[in-house]
Amino acid sequence: MDKDRLHHSLAVARKMMEIGKQKGLSKEDLEELFILGFNHDIGYEFTNHGINHNIIGGNILKNNHYKYWKEVYYHGEADTEYKSTYLTILNQADMQIDKYGNDIGYDKRLEDIKNRYGKESTVYQKCVSLIKEIREV
Repeated sequence: MDKDRLHHSLAVARKMMEIGKQKGLSKEDLEELFILGFNHDIGYEFTNHGINHNIIGGNILKNNHYKYWKEVYYHGEADTEYKSTYLTILNQADMQIDKYGNDIGYDKRLEDIKNRYGKESTVYQKCVSLIKEIREV
């Protein structure tokens, strides 16, 4: 992974721990959240331009018997059948951390994605739906 993706992943891991603490999760849960956040974009290492990185990363982690592979597989997707506390926290954190690892919040994250991919892009539209879903939780 490139340097920016590593910064993003580390910041997502830290943000997940922050959210987990706010929810009163245990020390063990916080450790799991950190590991999950750090590995959530592993699929970028095995794909061009991040297309289906969540599915590729989830399958890699599944094949390596990682307990939370489904969270990686379904992250970034709105209206999935699979739900979990860890997936919700991952999406909350991921949608607040920019590609450089800065905590910029939901609105600026959407603006950044729109500027990079375009308002009509599938990526942007998926993120709009996901953030709407997150805010309703």
